[in-house]
Amino acid sequence: MSWLGFKGWQMLFLLEGGMALIFGIIVSFWLADWPKDVKWLSEDEKRVLAEQYEREVAAKSAVRSYTVWEALRDKEVLKLCFIYFMWITGFWGFGFWMPTVLKSVSGWSNASIGWLIVIPMAVALIGFIVTGNSSARTGEKRWHVAIPMFIGTVGMGLGPFVANPLLSFILVCVSAVGVYVGMGVWWTYPTSFLSGAAAAGAVGLINSVGNLGGWVGPYLVGFVKDRTGSFTGAYLYLAFSLLVAGLLILTLRKKLPVDHPASVQQSELN
Repeated sequence: MSWLGFKGWQMLFLLEGGMALIFGIIVSFWLADWPKDVKWLSEDEKRVLAEQYEREVAAKSAVRSYTVWEALRDKEVLKLCFIYFMWITGFWGFGFWMPTVLKSVSGWSNASIGWLIVIPMAVALIGFIVTGNSSARTGEKRWHVAIPMFIGTVGMGLGPFVANPLLSFILVCVSAVGVYVGMGVWWTYPTSFLSGAAAAGAVGLINSVGNLGGWVGPYLVGFVKDRTGSFTGAYLYLAFSLLVAGLLILTLRKKLPVDHPASVQQSELN
């Protein structure tokens, strides 16, 4: 397709970038910074949330108060950086190449694959919500991120060895669960022991280092495919990267200064 002199891929970039810009502007006006600024909370709810936030900051400070530089050098933060790098290597390797791999196995049309991709993304969305609710209810974080990683390891590790199109598509759904589902719980971990500018700096560092994997994963898949003529070796490495990330998540601190189950928070509101 072409429009006003733009090629199809250029139109796609403009459309996606334009949507991000529009929603960015909307969020800047719509999303409140503090509970006290939210119109849909009662005064009692605003008070309870403000008090809970103050207690959480005090609890984290009582264990250790970090400066931004101390947070950036903290061993736990550096471990989170490496975990996220390995995770995102698998995440974007899967995201960029999954349609191509599925087409090579199935022979389905681009249009058919485009519509079918909705299914694994929907499955991942459901898993994302269920996992987040479970973690909030129990206060547990590590296994809620690690288990999806292990599921993704199985899906991506078996994917290259499957020739049946339906089974290959099922493994795509399994892989989608693995790379997406734990993301919501993951980002609650740094702020469970960091606050303020230290938390912001650490989250920025984790995100920056991790997203280098967003280049490594897709590049590696293409490189291995060009050299070997097969996706097998690349997908095995992506599965390995998810496995390493999952195992390292289980080495993170189990006890955190702020780790309240949702049931406790709800009782405070009541």
